[in-house]
Order: sequence, then structure tokens, then C-alpha cells
Amino acid sequence: MTGPGLSAPPILHRRIRADLEAEIRSGAWPTGFRIPTERDLMARYGCARMTVSRAMASLAQAGLVERRKKAGSFVARPPIRAAVLEIPDIPAVIRARGEAYRFQRLSRRLEAAGAFAVDETGAESTPPVLAVRGLHFASDVPFALERRVINLEAAPQAADLAFDSEPPGTWLLRNVPWTRARHRITAINADAATARRLGVRRDFACLALERWTWGAAWWITFARQIFPADRYDLVASFGP
Repeated sequence: MTGPGLSAPPILHRRIRADLEAEIRSGAWPTGFRIPTERDLMARYGCARMTVSRAMASLAQAGLVERRKKAGSFVARPPIRAAVLEIPDIPAVIRARGEAYRFQRLSRRLEAAGAFAVDETGAESTPPVLAVRGLHFASDVPFALERRVINLEAAPQAADLAFDSEPPGTWLLRNVPWTRARHRITAINADAATARRLGVRRDFACLALERWTWGAAWWITFARQIFPADRYDLVASFGP
């Protein structure tokens, strides 16, 4: 297992991107703020122009920065987004029902990108991914078993987080904007290991929800959540 603070140091262009993104998302650099020049950033980080340019291109692809020829780079105006199908936050769902919420991390480790290396848009992801397994509890009763994979290219800050009490999905919803998602819902019977974690008998009917989420430039996360069929239902309201 790789604990917080023990992961490999980020590649420099990802560190520069993360630092600049943090300034933008915190509001320290508001819309229209002129970002330090590439020359200034080269001096600050002691790196080549190509490294800075790659970080700035990444921010521009994500819609956070607007690059103007001969004028420099500026914090972009946030795009207007509307979600047709919301991504639910499990802790919020449980608390809204008047129940106490708790998250138990089962494992946390860096893995090779593997099948997640290239998403359906053809965007490559070369760094390792962070894989987190955990249990969501409602009033101390197992509510969902989750395995989540996070693309550290899209969310480099996640490499230093433990996720020992806050679930990664909640952190991602708060810190990493998404532009597109895909859900797949299936009915399954719990195998022995899943049944043991969820406190149900083997072959108990369960709902399996798989979700892929993308940002402007990369895929962000994949999650597989398994719910005992008698503990969760999915409701979506639609308009014209």
C-alpha cells in the first residue's frame, strides 16, 4: 500500500499545473487575472520553457486559462454547465435520509494505468492511477462497497490524500470539475467476498453502478459501487 506522502514525486509540469490550478480554484486569481509569464514561471521553478508551456497548455485544455497571442495568459471565465443526470454524493444522500454516515477505507495504492491509459476520446494518461477501495456505512450498516480509480493527470493532488475518512468521490465532486459522465447499472448476485463486506448472504441481489467521468482534457475517475438491492434505489427526474 502507498500511504499519503509516500507516492513518487509528481512530474514537474504536473506540479506546475497543480500549483496554478490551486490559485485559480481558490479565487486568489480571479477571472481575467493575468497569469505570470512563462519566463517568470521558468525562473520560479528552475525549468525549461517546454515544461512551463506543457503545464499552460494543459490548463488551457481544461478551460481554466485563456491564452492570448502577444498578450499573455489569463484566468478564463468559468463555462456554464448543466447536468442532465446528477452524480450523487453518497454521504449527502445518507445524511439527507437522517442517518449517520461513515466511510471505511479498505485499501489505497498506486497502480499502472492499464486499461485506463487511453479513454474513449483517445487522450492518453501516462502516470499511474490511484486505486481506492472502501465501504460506505449508513447508521453503521454497510451501504455500498466501492472501488474507485483516479487519474492523477486530472487530479494530481489526490496522490497526497489518505481518504481514510472522506470518500474520494466526495473530494472529487468538490475539487475537480467534470463535463461528461456515463453510467452503467446492472443487477448482480453478491459473490462471497462482496457478501462478507456488505453483511448479506452469498448470491444476495445487488445493484452494481459503474460510472466514468471526464473533464475537458482527460478522464477523471472510474468507480464501481455495489449496493444491496434493498438499501438503495436510483431516481431521476427529467423534463423536456
